[in-house]
Amino acid sequence: MNNNVFELAPELERDSLWLADWPLCQLRVQNDANYPWFILVPRRAAMVEIIDLTQDEQGQLWRESAFLSEFLKSEFNAKKLNVAALGNMVPQLHVHHIVRYENDIAWPAPVWGKAPAKVYSEAALLQLKHKLSLLTVPA
Repeated sequence: MNNNVFELAPELERDSLWLADWPLCQLRVQNDANYPWFILVPRRAAMVEIIDLTQDEQGQLWRESAFLSEFLKSEFNAKKLNVAALGNMVPQLHVHHIVRYENDIAWPAPVWGKAPAKVYSEAALLQLKHKLSLLTVPA
């Protein structure tokens, strides 16, 4: 990765789909319709930890994360939201937002590797993009 220009990690590019560019983050959905699983990726070069962002950017990340969480809880009637900035496999700073239900395929365990990915249909992806396009993301 170039240390001066934002580039999406190849693993995120491969495993997720672009939905929108918000004030700070690129919003993506994991290409696994087994779970509503969204990812915020700050569009800043060479970020690994939240503390690598400026104070203002950290505040913006939390505003976007809270906004996304409210949308997911409402839109998907979430039993639980799992929000985490992990990086063991993909060091680029990214924050997972995963909607969980007591009857989902992995409950109550983590979702990683529990079931083969079920890719999104083009229609489902377009519907999701449309819903998101109607939102006003806080800056």
